[in-house]
Amino acid sequence: MAGRTSHVRATLSIHNPPAGAGTRPGGLMRRVKFQFNPAQLELTKSANWQYTPAVATRAAAKVEFLGTNQQTLELEMFLDSSDRPGRPKVRKDVEAVLACLRPAPSSLPDRASPPWVIFEWGGFTTVRFVAYVRQVSASYTLFSSTGEPVRAVCRLSLEEIPRDTPGQNPTSGALTARSVHTLVAGDTLASLAWREYGDATAWRVIAEANEIDDPMRLVPGRELLLPAAEEMRA
Repeated sequence: MAGRTSHVRATLSIHNPPAGAGTRPGGLMRRVKFQFNPAQLELTKSANWQYTPAVATRAAAKVEFLGTNQQTLELEMFLDSSDRPGRPKVRKDVEAVLACLRPAPSSLPDRASPPWVIFEWGGFTTVRFVAYVRQVSASYTLFSSTGEPVRAVCRLSLEEIPRDTPGQNPTSGALTARSVHTLVAGDTLASLAWREYGDATAWRVIAEANEIDDPMRLVPGRELLLPAAEEMRA
C-alpha cells in the first residue's frame, strides 16, 4: 500500500518585533492557518538604476546599479468556519491580521513597531521571508444568524524587512536565521526540519544553530532559530 502524502497547509506566523535594533523576529504571537491554500501568489522584486545624461562624446547615458528593493508578496487568505457558525474564529483571525498594521504592545513606548510576519507554505522557501504587513483588505462574505462572520477573504500585501548580511548570525556564526519558532508540546527537530526544508534528516542544522546537545530534550516555550534553506545547502 503506497504511503500517503500529507497536504501541507499555508500559514501566516505573526511575531512580536525584536527588541532594540535587532533583525530577527521576536516570540510568536499567533499563527493563522489557511483553510485553503492560495490559488495564486504574486512576488515582486525590483532593482534601482541611475541614469546620468550623456555628454556630447557619448552615444548613450551612463548607467549605474544602485541596488535592489525589498521584495513584496501579494496573496489571498480564505477563512471559513461555516461548519461551526457559533465560533468567532473567522472574526478573530481577521482581527489578528488587521492588528499587524498597529504597533505591537511589546514595542511600546520606546520603539513603536507593528508585528513582523512570515508566510509559510511547506518547502516553498522562495516566498518565505520576514516581512511587515503593508496593506489588508478583508471581505466578509457569509454570516451566521447572529451576525457573526463565518467566511471571509483577506487580501494581504507583505513587504520584506531587511535582514543581516549572510554569515552574520551571532548564534551560529555562519548561518542566517530566517525565522524563529517557539517550541510546543510534540515538536521534534526532525518534524521542524521536515516542515522547514522538506528533509527530516536536516534536524542537525537546527541543532547546531541553537547549540542543542540532546535533541530528545526540547522544552516547550523555547525559541529556536531556523536557518535559511539556501544557507543550509551552501
